[in-house]
Parts: sequence; structure tokens; C-alpha cells
Amino acid sequence: MAQSTSDQPAVDEVAGEAAAAGGPRRAPLARAAGRLRRTRRVVWLSLLVAAATVLAQWVIMTPPLYFDPYYVWLAARDWPDIPLNVWPFDEVPHQVTRIGLVLPARLVQEVLGDGQAAFFVVAALGGCAFFVGTYLIVRSLFGDVAGVASAAILLIHPFFTMTNPFGHEITWSTGQVLPDMPGAGLFAIGMAGLVVASRRTGRAQTRMLIMAGVFMGSAFLVREFLAFLFLPIPVYLALLRIPWRRNITVGAPMLAILAVNLVHNQIVWGSPLAGLMSAATHGGQSRDYVTRELAARSFLRAMHDWNELGLVFTAALVLTTLGWSVTHDRRLALILVWFASLAVPLTLFSGVLDPNDISLRAWLQRYWFAVLPALLAGGFGSLILMFRMLPVNLGGRPPRPPGGGIRADLVSRLRLRTLVVPVLAVALGGTYAVAAVRAVPDLPRDKAWSELRGYLAGHRDITLICADRRLAQTLTFYTRDVWGDPVWRGEIRDFPHYLGQVPRNATEGPMLYTRWRGMESQIGGGWRPDPAQGWRLMWRSSDGILQLWNPPPQSAEN
Repeated sequence: MAQSTSDQPAVDEVAGEAAAAGGPRRAPLARAAGRLRRTRRVVWLSLLVAAATVLAQWVIMTPPLYFDPYYVWLAARDWPDIPLNVWPFDEVPHQVTRIGLVLPARLVQEVLGDGQAAFFVVAALGGCAFFVGTYLIVRSLFGDVAGVASAAILLIHPFFTMTNPFGHEITWSTGQVLPDMPGAGLFAIGMAGLVVASRRTGRAQTRMLIMAGVFMGSAFLVREFLAFLFLPIPVYLALLRIPWRRNITVGAPMLAILAVNLVHNQIVWGSPLAGLMSAATHGGQSRDYVTRELAARSFLRAMHDWNELGLVFTAALVLTTLGWSVTHDRRLALILVWFASLAVPLTLFSGVLDPNDISLRAWLQRYWFAVLPALLAGGFGSLILMFRMLPVNLGGRPPRPPGGGIRADLVSRLRLRTLVVPVLAVALGGTYAVAAVRAVPDLPRDKAWSELRGYLAGHRDITLICADRRLAQTLTFYTRDVWGDPVWRGEIRDFPHYLGQVPRNATEGPMLYTRWRGMESQIGGGWRPDPAQGWRLMWRSSDGILQLWNPPPQSAEN
């Protein structure tokens, strides 16, 4: 295992503190400066990754999306009065029973209101958990450089930037209130706690194991199927050479969190198993074409069917497997167990067991977020470990005689480390960064929606807007300011987008329309307002994403 940084403060720092305790009281500024000097590097780098996460989300600025994020937001606003037998909660109970997502959202709403600002903060917290968790687990296994590089790779990867269906999306991730990123991040932080605990003893180890259990248990409250990753916890501890009895230390806080969850469910929904039952009954016949063979290739499909840069993660898996077969390093074995413990059930329940009863759509990338930090750790770790196995004398020349050979060997390795490896790393990293940025076509952000908010604020005489359900749900955020205060109080009348034609009652008022540019299907099988039929354009966003049309006069009269 990699050597950890000493947790003991430097001798001179301890002496300085002792002197300060017995001497004159230092000024507050001096004390603050002392604390900053003693802050560990891992804290600063974690804060750096968190700041980069918020900046990336700000650059992307995807508007609050419909369906799953919207239903979570409604549940948070209505908690604890969430009727699971009333639409929309009766159709999506598995979304709203995830109290690890709903309760933090409610807390932020209490502070910031239920508008776009609060949505941004909740999404940012989930993103910080994921990217900081990635840094921490990779750092705990293979050092700071690998940790920061892994977080950077994920931050700019198309899986986490191309998220806007009003432009061109690959997945829903950064900027949305969804369970995948925060759940994966919490579990990664818990795994980092296990790794750090393996290097400590006594009470210090106990504290880290309890912390690991808390984060892992919290991950279950956000994403239920992460419980599959709990099954090999005894294997994780064995590979980290943590005593078997310490499984109790990890499991105790996890059981306590589960107990709190059961009590909450009993109080709010009248059944302690409400969350588990909603998760277990989620699924059925998929609208996608599914066969056992397609389901068996779910990981490869998720990584490769949407964007070629998914190759990063399959290459990392290959590198991890190769690295473990060559080095037999326990850290790489840990990563392979981590991957397999999620990959096997995900693949089985995505159609291998029964293609007509799909519980998990594992061909979607966000279902694999929980193993991406592990794969990057394995990829970087394999490269580091195999590099250390390279022969010192790489030039093919015979070893020098005693007296000069050691110095020549050191020079040879120094040249490799200071010249060849950095050049290769910069070249590969630069190539990846350019490809990742170019993969994002135009980043429409939420510019069109913000313009619509301003338009509605100045046209309160409009009393009805019709829209397909997806647009209608996002629109609710833009009839209010960013803090949730109304700027327009008219009616929003929605209809399912998958209907073969637009309902008649949806043509009784102005129609909000977009041509879907992502993977979403068009409204009404391709319907669009037609000026030849009497539709008149009222408003259009400057980027052309959104349009507001007045219906034909006869439609308004009917």
C-alpha cells in the first residue's frame, strides 16, 4: 500500500502551540494564519475540486429538468405530506422515497426558497460529493496527483457536460437533482475512509471506520441499488488487512442509518418498508428494445454507444485488470471487486434474467457512476505500479562497473521520470481535454429560459400557457424568480408529449414550443405550430431554443 502522509503535527508546530498556550494570547489574525498553515493539503485540494465543480456547473448551467428532478423537487417542497397514492407520486414512488435526496433539498428550500437558486445549490452539493469523492478515493490509494487528475477527467468528460436536452445531451448528471452523482460520491468517500483506516490503529482507525460506515449508509438513502456494493464490505476489509471484527464498526452506523430510514418511512408513509418496496417494484417492460445479449453488453453500450470518450473508462478497466495480473497489488484487487459487485447485478437486472422485466436500465451511463472513480483509480494505479517495475537501465547498455553504475542508473530513471513521462502525460492530457471540450457543441445553458422569465414578467396579461409536460415542468421554475417568488401567475396546461396529436384543449392558449435537439422525442409525433394554419409567433428566444405561439383564432374560440 502507498505510504500515507503522517498525521502527527511537526515538532516545531507542537512546541509553538505549547509556547502560545503559556505565553501572551495571540491576535485572532495570527491564530487564523497558524491554522491555515497547519491545514492539510488534502483539505485544500478537496476545496479546489469542490470550487471547480461549482464553476463547471455554472458554465454548463442546465435548466432544472423535468420528470425525475422535478418530482424530487415537488416531494421536497411538500415533505412530509407526500401522498404516494396521488399523481405524480403514485407513478414515481422510488424517486420521492429517497430521503437522502429529498430531505437535503427541503433543507435548502427552507433557506433559499424553492426556486432555481436552491435547485442549483442542491445539484452543486451532489456534484461536489461526486467529484471530491473521486479525488479522495484515488488520492487515498495512489496519491494526490492521480486524485486531482481523476477528478479533472470526470469534470470535463462529456458524460458530465453534455447534459442539456435543449442542445444535445448524452446523460443527465451535472446540474440536476438526481441520485446518481451524490450516491456515487458518498460511497466513494466511504471507501476512502476504509483505505485511510487501514493505515491507522486504535481509536484513529475506529473513527475512520465509523465515518466510512456513515457515508456508505448515507449513499443507500440516495441510491438504493448501491446496496449491492455493501455485500463485499468484508472482502474490502480483508484486502485492506483490517481485522475481521472491524466489520461491526463499519456496519453499526450503517444499521443506525437504516433504522432512522425505517422510522421515517413509518411516520411519513405508514410503512417502514415504503422505500424498499417502491425500489423493488420499480421496473417492468422497457420501451427500449432489449434482449439478453444486449443486456449482457450493458457496460460496453453505456460507455461506447453515446460518445467515443467513454473509451477512457473501458481502457481504465482493461488497465486495472492487466495491472493486477502483473503486480497482484491488493489495491487493484479492491477496485476489481468494487467494479464486479455492481456490474454483475446491474447487468443481470437490466434484462439478462428477464428481458421483459427490466429493473435497472444499465445501458444508461449514470447507472455506472458509482464505479467510475474506482476505474480511474485502477487505471492510474496500474500505470504507476507498472512504471515502478520498469528496469532502471532502459538504454540496453550493460551495467557499469561498481563505482559509477548506481549514479548512471539514477540518471537513467531520473530522465524517464522528468522528461519522458511528463511529456507523455501532457500530450495525452491535452489531447483528451481538447476532445472533451470539442464534444460539447454549443452549451445553450438556460439563456432561453431566463429570457422567457423576463418576457412573462412583462406580459402578465397572458393568463394561459399550453405546453407538453416536459416543457411545462421546467417552465414552473421560470414563472418565478431564482428565489421562488412568482413573476407570472397564469395557468400552465400540459399534455403528454407522446400523444399522436396535440389535444384540442392545448390549443386554447399560447403554446410553448421547442424542437427537441437531444435524444428526446418530438411533440405529438413531430407536430409543430404552422403559420399556414393560423399559428402566430408571439415570442422567440435569442438563441432560437424556445418559441411562444398564439393559436389560430378558431382554436381559441373552441
